[in-house]
Amino acid sequence: MANEEMVVLNKLLQEIEDLKLGLDPNVLSGWYQKIASDARAEAPSHLTDSIGVLQDPILPMKFEFKTSRRAIRYVIEAIDRNLDGMPLATRLYFQKLSELIQAEALR
Repeated sequence: MANEEMVVLNKLLQEIEDLKLGLDPNVLSGWYQKIASDARAEAPSHLTDSIGVLQDPILPMKFEFKTSRRAIRYVIEAIDRNLDGMPLATRLYFQKLSELIQAEALR
């Protein structure tokens, strides 16, 4: 019985570590860059300069996704295409970002 408990505890610890990793500033930065790159690749050439990401140098968990209203569609599509490859916590983070971008676009 104690061996089974250890297996369960080890699985829980691994899940917690995976969640922490998914919210690491370096992991988020990598995914932001991937999404921006994918969005630029799909957007018409006249919109590529309007897609970018800024990471705050003092607060590394703070990002600003810069995009024009006309390029939002490409950013949302890039987020959607990449969600399956993300760790769970990162996926939830970018799903929320997608919702916020869409809400802002409707203003």
